[in-house]
Amino acid sequence: MNFKKYIKAVGTGPKGNRELEEDEVIDAVESILENKVTQSQMGAFLIGWRTKLETNPELIACVKALKKYMKFTKVENSIELGYSFDGRTNNPFLFPLYENILKEFHKNNKDIKELHLVISGDLLQPAKNGLTTKQVFEALDIKEYVHFFNRAEYLKELSDITPLRHELGLRTVFNTVEKLLNPASSEYGVTTAFHKPYVQKYLAIFKKYYKEVLVVKASEGSPEVFKNGKYWKEVNGEIVEFPFDLKDFGISYDKTYENITLEEALEIVKNPDEEILKLAKFNIALYLVFAQRVDSLEEAWKRLN
Repeated sequence: MNFKKYIKAVGTGPKGNRELEEDEVIDAVESILENKVTQSQMGAFLIGWRTKLETNPELIACVKALKKYMKFTKVENSIELGYSFDGRTNNPFLFPLYENILKEFHKNNKDIKELHLVISGDLLQPAKNGLTTKQVFEALDIKEYVHFFNRAEYLKELSDITPLRHELGLRTVFNTVEKLLNPASSEYGVTTAFHKPYVQKYLAIFKKYYKEVLVVKASEGSPEVFKNGKYWKEVNGEIVEFPFDLKDFGISYDKTYENITLEEALEIVKNPDEEILKLAKFNIALYLVFAQRVDSLEEAWKRLN
């Protein structure tokens, strides 16, 4: 293995750069995860690759390489919520409220197959500071319908390069692929994108590993909706867009925070007001649609209320 050839392939500029073959991506990622190359070589390759812009086939190969190192623990009847691994600063996490909402929902709707939610987390990753899913889970007792997977346990090799990623201080290929690695072997997966090109990218990268993948326009790198938006899914080979308006569901939420603290975030979900509860219910309504438990948002909302 000559790792320098991979650096050259992605880091010599527009005239010299080229797309990596699948076996080259796998070899490069394995070399990084197994510390077979120096920290400088890892950094040069990751920054060069990001600057060149990773292609969909390269990203697909990267996911394939990462999965070789993962430990899987199946959660039946589940949907994976693909949160980013960088921080949240403007809003609290809503997922601590999902547990009781789902518990009540399934108590009152026994004709609906159970739905479990899977969320992964780790130490804070670049590109911004803030709260992480791991911090919130560690502070609360949530385990019946919402399941947390610690990446330090299911993919330690990737978790271990967190110091390097912080030293680089930039987004890398791992920021793109780490959100939906599916350690629980969930049937469904949903993540978020703000820019349309990433919708197509995420659907292409991850659809092989789920019955269906969806992408929602949501807040701060997580599939949690705080305002009007849309979601996308692939239908007969075409990406179809489905808009939604919170006012149609009687929701009026306009709060934002500046560098919300863990204490503030926990207080909000421990003592939620009516609007934050309605917002959390709306997100559950989305997940029920995404996991094909109901036919429409309107049906989900009616059953939840």
